[in-house]
Amino acid sequence: MKLPIIKHLTQFIEENDEDFVIETIETLESLTEVSSLKDEELDVIGELISNLYGAVEVNKLIRDQGLSQKDALNTFMQRVLGSIDK
Repeated sequence: MKLPIIKHLTQFIEENDEDFVIETIETLESLTEVSSLKDEELDVIGELISNLYGAVEVNKLIRDQGLSQKDALNTFMQRVLGSIDK
């Protein structure tokens, strides 16, 4: 996951609609079923999906808890890092 990408996508959601990101996730997840994809290609798609899901989660923190974008990004990254440390 890359914080600058998640921040950019969060801004995209704010300016447009979360549904665009959800549909992109669904499209990319469908692409992972193509049997001819190489491992490197799957890794890139997986990274994109992770960043998209991250942006959706940050947007939920902003929407549901009223956090600023900065606070929501920090909260999300702390949660991610905490789950990695376990």
